[in-house]
Amino acid sequence: MKVTLTKTNLLSSFRQLTREKWALGATILTGKMIGLILVLIAMFTIPGLLPTAAHAAAAPAKPTDIETSMMNSIDTVWTLVAAFLVFAMQAGFVMLEVGFARKRETVNVLMECIFDTCLCGILFYAIGYAFMFSSGNGFIGYHWFFLQGTPDLYPGTGVPVIAHWIFQYAFADTCSTVVSGAMIGRTGFRGDILYSIGITGFIYPIIGHWAWGPDGWLALMGSADAAGSHHFFVSLGQGFRDFAGSTVVHTIGGMASLAGAVVLGPRIGRIFARDGGGMPPGHNLPMAAVGGFILWFGWYGFNPGSTLSAMDAIGIGRVATNTTLAACGGGFTAMLAGLWFGSTKGKFDLGFTVNGFLAGLVAITCPCYWVSPLGATILGGVAGFVVFGGVKILEYLRIDDPIGAVPVHGFAGIWGTLSLGLFATGQFGVTGPYGADNSAPNLVKGLFYGGDASILKAQAIGTFTIAIAVFTVTWVMMKLIMLLPHPWKLRVEAHGETGPGGLDMFDHGAEAYALDDDEVSLSGLFEKDAKVTA
Repeated sequence: MKVTLTKTNLLSSFRQLTREKWALGATILTGKMIGLILVLIAMFTIPGLLPTAAHAAAAPAKPTDIETSMMNSIDTVWTLVAAFLVFAMQAGFVMLEVGFARKRETVNVLMECIFDTCLCGILFYAIGYAFMFSSGNGFIGYHWFFLQGTPDLYPGTGVPVIAHWIFQYAFADTCSTVVSGAMIGRTGFRGDILYSIGITGFIYPIIGHWAWGPDGWLALMGSADAAGSHHFFVSLGQGFRDFAGSTVVHTIGGMASLAGAVVLGPRIGRIFARDGGGMPPGHNLPMAAVGGFILWFGWYGFNPGSTLSAMDAIGIGRVATNTTLAACGGGFTAMLAGLWFGSTKGKFDLGFTVNGFLAGLVAITCPCYWVSPLGATILGGVAGFVVFGGVKILEYLRIDDPIGAVPVHGFAGIWGTLSLGLFATGQFGVTGPYGADNSAPNLVKGLFYGGDASILKAQAIGTFTIAIAVFTVTWVMMKLIMLLPHPWKLRVEAHGETGPGGLDMFDHGAEAYALDDDEVSLSGLFEKDAKVTA
């Protein structure tokens, strides 16, 4: 029997093979997800079998040594599972950024995200974790470099420092990846190396120490220590709160993104709406949408995992529910905003909808432990309008942010941090290694629930101070890198941006799609219309 292999037949066979590979990949992924769900079910079930005071309204009683050991082990497993979920968000970021970028920027985006992940691990191990989480002063930690001299457990938790490092490394990696999204298409890869060192090694951990460090000045704001010395603004009576990082992770990333986009300027040929143009369409919207869903899934490690305690079962469930509803609210309102007011008025915009649910996730990250499901839905819905308005403001100011990193992470992060002062119900206090402590001195109550303005003031001081500090320091750093000669200059040469293959060929010597339907070349593999005998 003679079979004729034409170019069309070969393409059909290639597509069939691709479909089979996707089916196999989907099967493997489904199996892994089922296994992960079983682990999470165990995390929620096992604590309920232990004789703890995790569900009590007051502070839980200190357990026995045996119980403590069991609890610490379960807390550690829970924290590591959450860390793995957060790390998996890198796949979501890569797909989201690639999908919203142009085809000629695909390999560059992939390489930047992979490199940032590797660089972040080394820097956070060497200096970043020490700057951020060790003791020092109100502005910087200065112990535990290279994880030397650490205690067995991170203070105040039942989690070993080494496991806490893994969890926080995934957070740091998230922050550094956010920045690359606003600078797509015109950043030289060597310039990316330099600014990544600055953000991951210094800006994120040092400024993050202010809010999350054991002696950070924002964390201790409004209080006096046992020795009677007063911290900043003691009359306020409130410290800055950010449960999982609306400000510490996302606003830092968003404001650094804004500084980078301002210093770089727009991509060559970018025409803004006020000049008769608009954002160039993403080249692969299915990939962007799938990336958004992966990020949503990873957020179930980001927010619930920040309890660092599987003993707080009710708190974990509340945080997960609030996370879900805020995302739903943000996606819904962003879709409506695009429908009513978008440039394609009357159309349901996919890009706005994806960024809307991401904005809802960013916003709920700070208040997720202290608000009700209704409050989470409302504040997430507001975040959808925030991201739509933020995109329009950047477009009017002629700031080129290809994926919407600044509105999604920067503006929605600020809103979410402030929303704690409005939506905190006054029912919940703090989480801990032995369960929730909902005793009266720890309760957090916002204005909408009968509280005073002190929490809102503390949140405003914290989030705006961090936003301004990050933007200023990052702007200076980006300006300095812009002054360097090529190839270390922040912005790539014009011919590298506009030449054949764009940044992908200029910096990496490869294209992402070598087998487009209209570009298939079988030269060297088969002769056209070759015939074989079976």
